[in-house]
Amino acid sequence: MSKIEIACFNPESAMIAFENGADRIELCDGLSEGGTTPDFGVVKELRKKITIPIFVMIRPRGGNFTYSDIEFEQMKSDLIHLKSLQVDGFVFGVLDENEEVNEEQNKELVELARPYPCTFHRAFDRTKDLENSLEMVIECGFTTILTSGQKSNVSEGKENLKKLVELSNGRIEILVGGGLRSTNIKEIKKCTKAEYFHSSAIIDGGAFAHAEEIIALKSM
Repeated sequence: MSKIEIACFNPESAMIAFENGADRIELCDGLSEGGTTPDFGVVKELRKKITIPIFVMIRPRGGNFTYSDIEFEQMKSDLIHLKSLQVDGFVFGVLDENEEVNEEQNKELVELARPYPCTFHRAFDRTKDLENSLEMVIECGFTTILTSGQKSNVSEGKENLKKLVELSNGRIEILVGGGLRSTNIKEIKKCTKAEYFHSSAIIDGGAFAHAEEIIALKSM
């Protein structure tokens, strides 16, 4: 049975995801920016109500994934603070100025997050060499990569996603996301042989996850 992670950009979506069978929540703020670090107060309140795993985004701003020293210190500080709220994991990804995986900074964050698992998010899709980037992310100690196969969405990236699932060979989880909906999950699953899928379940251009879409994603 496939598992579904729902990207939630507000507390309402997190509750909808929890109540309608999501396996995990990726909690963030900044919907228009593609996800930023959520508010500590929101995380604290949701943790009291939600019993499924909550992975929290660590990203100080939208835009690129190369951070200044001040921004990187902010990421470390946010991670330490959020760790005290008993979340279940973290989601981040740092690239260097050449848009390659920044091994040093990612390793530092993964180390800080221990014993919690970390997902390398779609910054992966900005990198150039699929195979080399995969090996670097594994080397950094991440347990999961969220990716659309280095294309703008999962339908365009399905051949690369299939390749990533094969290359990873169980060493890291390939979390398939980026334009994933109940209308295409079946085809993507069949092609890629992936087991874990990621969607915001937003189907109307709004800000909230839809219960029916989560249920449909799960039933596929």
